[in-house]
Amino acid sequence: MPFNIADRLSGHAWPRGEAQRVPLSPVAPRPAVRENSMRTVRILLVEDDRENCLMLKEALTRWGHRVTETFSGEDALEWGRRETFDIILTDIRMAQVNGLQVLKAFRQSQPRAQVIVMTGFGSVDIAVEAINAGAFDYISKPFKLDEIQLALRRAIEQLDARAPREDKPDETLQDRGVALIGYSRAMADIYKIIAKVAAGTSTVLIQGESGTGKELVARAIHSHSDRAGKPFMAINCAALPDTLLESELFGYAKGAHSTATADKPGVLEQASGGTILLDEVGDMSVNLQAKLLRVLEDSETRRLGDTRTIKIDVRLIASTNKDLNCMIREDRFRPDLYYRLNVVTIVLPPLRERKEDIPALTEHFLLKYNRIAHKNVLEACPEVIERLRDYSWPGNVRELENVIERAVTLNTKSRIMLEDLPPEVLSPKKDSNLSLEEMERRHIIHVLQDTKGNVKAAAGILGIDRKTLYRKADEYGIEIIREE
Repeated sequence: MPFNIADRLSGHAWPRGEAQRVPLSPVAPRPAVRENSMRTVRILLVEDDRENCLMLKEALTRWGHRVTETFSGEDALEWGRRETFDIILTDIRMAQVNGLQVLKAFRQSQPRAQVIVMTGFGSVDIAVEAINAGAFDYISKPFKLDEIQLALRRAIEQLDARAPREDKPDETLQDRGVALIGYSRAMADIYKIIAKVAAGTSTVLIQGESGTGKELVARAIHSHSDRAGKPFMAINCAALPDTLLESELFGYAKGAHSTATADKPGVLEQASGGTILLDEVGDMSVNLQAKLLRVLEDSETRRLGDTRTIKIDVRLIASTNKDLNCMIREDRFRPDLYYRLNVVTIVLPPLRERKEDIPALTEHFLLKYNRIAHKNVLEACPEVIERLRDYSWPGNVRELENVIERAVTLNTKSRIMLEDLPPEVLSPKKDSNLSLEEMERRHIIHVLQDTKGNVKAAAGILGIDRKTLYRKADEYGIEIIREE
């Protein structure tokens, strides 16, 4: 059977049959037939998988570029000592000399060259390290050829503009314990955005359903930024009534109200020099939105009951699971604040749209709760993984974590078996036609049943505050006993 490039690179790279004509040894290529409008550049292609390398070389040559291929990082460095290239397209994972070493060497020896890195092992740390070391772009395998084409086009535009790029230092930021897990294309794209936005000061708006990991993304941006040594503070706008939220944000002066017996700085002051996350910013009242907008515009804050203003230097990240555009139309969110927050937007996909990450997430949570519970549950059996993939996950990653924690806690064996899964996950009944609201309603009911109606415990498992749980219970018609 002839080898098909679609099985190796992208799923739909170039027409079937083309791959059969790829030379299996590095011989002179056929005359190029240009397939796009990009000008010709000199490319060094570094890929230790020979078949992938030669197939990708054929595409690059067909687009009209002059390509030198090499199958190791050592040979790439040698080529760099002998010749000059416009673009270096390199794999990351290679023996002895890896792609990051190739990247750093070319940033030193040929700083004008644009380096594009490729990897099948997507993670936020690899993306950050590559971008911080001076990579022009980061592409995750399996990729489509139009992704390569787009990256090349942008790199050539950068070359043509002759815009100077600052040389990045060789040292890169170290992992500070922020665990973003996933190797899907969607997560690889998010890692790339985090890597690019971390070094700046722009406000970031993170959108996604509850439980998708919005705070983890915010922490990753902070921990890979120059502000990493400064405070990271998160405040849940849905957890507090307006008066308390205002006090938390701005602080108050002594005597501002009956319980203000001393000055209290707000989180905007406390986070100065660092980063603040306004979680569920869509739940903030319009009145507070106006005050927040003034802070963002003036870079200063004022405690309640005080006339003095305090200069602050804080990076703001906001997150929400709401449709802010819809709220603007309903006059529940200020458009000027939305435009101020929406400088860079990161949209986190729900777990049901990146189910290929479920095995890696399961392994991560197994390790975590083995340590916490002092267990030795080594793995989930294949049938469990299959069932986890089939489930719709209305609670997203947070719900998956709860399921694995429960399975580890109750397990007396070395493997998670089907009987260790909760009924709603184990049930063969398909729920793919249920609305998101119905899936969330069922998940809340299940957690309340598991906690025997303990609202505080249920809210903790769901990752929300009691106020939000009461509100959702009212919305979904769930009867719960309100705790004092």
